[in-house]
Amino acid sequence: MPLWFMRHGETNYNRLGLCNDNPKRDVHLTDTGINQAEQAAEQLRHKPLRRILVSELPRTRQTAEIINRYHQVPIESHPALNDIQSGFDGRPVAEYFAATSHDPLHARASGGESLLDHKQRIKHFLLDLQSRQEDAVLIVAHEETLRAVSVWFQDLPDSALRERHFNNGEILEFDWP
Repeated sequence: MPLWFMRHGETNYNRLGLCNDNPKRDVHLTDTGINQAEQAAEQLRHKPLRRILVSELPRTRQTAEIINRYHQVPIESHPALNDIQSGFDGRPVAEYFAATSHDPLHARASGGESLLDHKQRIKHFLLDLQSRQEDAVLIVAHEETLRAVSVWFQDLPDSALRERHFNNGEILEFDWP
């Protein structure tokens, strides 16, 4: 059975080009983000979802609740799905990229996680999910998370973590290897 992974809908911080990894900040879906979630809900409408997992950041739950209108399955948050701890919460994404450009895979800016740290966190989450033989699950998360997921499922090199890009509302489908 498949697993579906989705990037949350567009947020006010996406529009402003700001980092966010603090669940207490007022980061929410824009009207465009709501429309993206509604479009994803239509795409997923007839999928046999058993539950939805989200990060602790409200934008993922907000997206999941829109999708769940068709499924009425449990929505559970999981801290392992949180966005990368950038060390730049509330600051421009461009500053984060500048601070990590010397070594994008290993750099830990301002006490945050490196891309490889984040990938390991996501890998452990996936291995745990796999050990419980979970399937028919939708995971609503963040672009960095989708990068780690796609690299893991497609057995790509770590360098692909910086090369992969996912739009708000984009859905990926994978089967367990």
